[in-house]
Amino acid sequence: MPRSDRATTPAIRERSRRHSWVRVFLPVALILVWLVGASLGGPLFGKVDEVSSNDQTTYLPESADATQVQELLGDFRDSDEIPAIAVFTSETALTDAEISAITDAVADAPSLEGIADDVSPALVSDDGYAVQAFIPISGDAELKDVTAELGDELRASAPDGVSVYITGPAGFTADLAAGFAGIDGLLLGVALLAVLVILVLVYRSFLLPLVVLSTSLFALCVALLVVWWLAKFEILLLSGQTQGILFILVIGAATDYALLFVARFREELRIAEDKGTAVMAAWKGSFEPIVASGGTVIAGLLCLLLSDLKSNSTLGPVAAIGIVFAMLAAISLLPALLLLFGRAVFWPRRPRFEPEVVAEEHGMRTTGLWARLAGVITRRPRVIWIVTTLVLLAGAAGITQLNAVGVPQSDLVLGASDARDGQAALGEHFPGGSGSPAYVIVAEDSLQDAADVLLANDGVDSVAVTASDSPSGTASVTTDGVVAVGPPGTAAPDPTVVDGEVLLQATLTDAADSDAAAETVRSLRTELAGVDALVGGVTATAIDTNDASIHDRNLIIPVILVVIMLILMLLLRSILAPVLLILTTVLSFGTAMGVSALVFNGIFDFPGADPAVPLYGFVFLVALGIDYNIFLMTRVREESLAHGTREGVLRGLSITGGVITSAGLVLAATFAALSVIPILFLVQLAFIVAFGVLLDTFIVRSLLVPALAYDIGKKIWWPSKLWRRGLD
Repeated sequence: MPRSDRATTPAIRERSRRHSWVRVFLPVALILVWLVGASLGGPLFGKVDEVSSNDQTTYLPESADATQVQELLGDFRDSDEIPAIAVFTSETALTDAEISAITDAVADAPSLEGIADDVSPALVSDDGYAVQAFIPISGDAELKDVTAELGDELRASAPDGVSVYITGPAGFTADLAAGFAGIDGLLLGVALLAVLVILVLVYRSFLLPLVVLSTSLFALCVALLVVWWLAKFEILLLSGQTQGILFILVIGAATDYALLFVARFREELRIAEDKGTAVMAAWKGSFEPIVASGGTVIAGLLCLLLSDLKSNSTLGPVAAIGIVFAMLAAISLLPALLLLFGRAVFWPRRPRFEPEVVAEEHGMRTTGLWARLAGVITRRPRVIWIVTTLVLLAGAAGITQLNAVGVPQSDLVLGASDARDGQAALGEHFPGGSGSPAYVIVAEDSLQDAADVLLANDGVDSVAVTASDSPSGTASVTTDGVVAVGPPGTAAPDPTVVDGEVLLQATLTDAADSDAAAETVRSLRTELAGVDALVGGVTATAIDTNDASIHDRNLIIPVILVVIMLILMLLLRSILAPVLLILTTVLSFGTAMGVSALVFNGIFDFPGADPAVPLYGFVFLVALGIDYNIFLMTRVREESLAHGTREGVLRGLSITGGVITSAGLVLAATFAALSVIPILFLVQLAFIVAFGVLLDTFIVRSLLVPALAYDIGKKIWWPSKLWRRGLD
């Protein structure tokens, strides 16, 4: 051995030992860090309701009338009780004995835990077939459980042949809580099972799906840990709806990023015998598209901060936190796991070390579905993209049938609903707005003027003013002034005055969540403008929520498009390519919404959609759909630098086709899992995003974008150097 070799051999061996030590220590350290984070975040599943709220009023802008009224209500009432309405109905006229039994049952309600003492007397309907009672539930009680127990007790005490329903604000809120109850268990279980099945079918491996799912689940646990504590300290607002979207988004995005990394790792194992070399090469090749993809989604989500509606503005940072940890898990935890397992992770189909075969293929697959599709595109690119565009435009025409102007509160929960049935029964025998009045706050000296306006409106059945010295807490109001509730001759109680203002309660003739009630409240706001009154309550809250949601939709969608386009321009060093990618993604979104509208109306017969449905659908389809274009076009650009644009398009399609299709299937399956939660908004969002992702995966990214890029050639990179100096 030469002297120089003998001199350097110990140094080489020392470096090799250090390198091997680092190779073992670093992945183990990363895995331990993620394991600690997941162990802290995992126990928080099932505890999100401790830091979340489904009260619509808390998500309205502070400037909204309904918000201001809600804040002032506490000054007129001693507690934050939530009213429940117990409705008793019979097919025959109620007898005195039956009414007495119902009255006794209502009077005993405060003996139940969570029921306040100030229960109203039982009120018999004019037709004698129904009785209603207002039963307040303590604000700090577990509403779903208390409402269920109250219903069971009243049904047990009711006479034979009398049906009992619990409705009103407490009943509908309890329905929502019951609908969201499956988020922690059912939703997560269905989503993970769907992903596992797809991964097993795609990779025909046992260990790899578990490694990928572990990456996604660890990302979700750590994201939940951060979000939970931010909500705990009231830095973020969290709702059941936001929670469900967070779970699905993190699982879907983390799995997509993991699949991209795994595909690159598998490629590198064919040309690198050492697993460490393959992991590092895969990391270098995957880092930019993963970060660019995640950054695009985060930028789109953070545009929601411009929203007036807090349910939208708070979703942005919550979901963005989830995407951050999805990215971090894909570029840190997953490489560490792959470095430990190496080729064994693909067992029983381990990739072989075959650099000679790869060299013969020139880095491009020449067989298989995607290679054949690339061949089809080379022959008829213009015909393919024109026909595809026309088909998508035809589907997008259905968007005119989308009814996204809001839905009644009674239709928010799918399936059986005691509150919905109770509201229908209530409307048959009493004024439809019983128990959910419109609250009007007005100056004391304008009390009579406001009362006159309210009573003159055909949509108002009766008006009461808050009066603390009245037995019922309110006194009825007529055009002649305030009169007492009680026997003739009883002295008129004085209204409760807070800072020179009084509170009027207007019982509407129509159900509080109906279109007719909304029109009544809108007209009252116009008519009361002269007395400077604020109108709030359930109906007003729904109106303000819909108005704010429509404003957000019209503002945020264009902003998201501009932001994502700028990111793509920086990533692809081009102007024309990003513009075309945005246009194809918007076309895909339009088609998804158009087809969804036809399905919602013609198959599911949904009553309509929340105005936020198109906004959320746009955010997720554009932000996530552009991911696949990023995966494709970054690889196309990489190949174009060496082989020319048209050859680069074919190579990019054939190389990324399998992994992007797998990622699309995973993302569609995870969003489809949202449909197991019986909430109309989530079911509609699940269909729109799942269908849109599949459309984007199999049509837009597989046919439209490659054919368009191939037809345009190197001009698609205008005005970059690749356009000026590259090859077609």
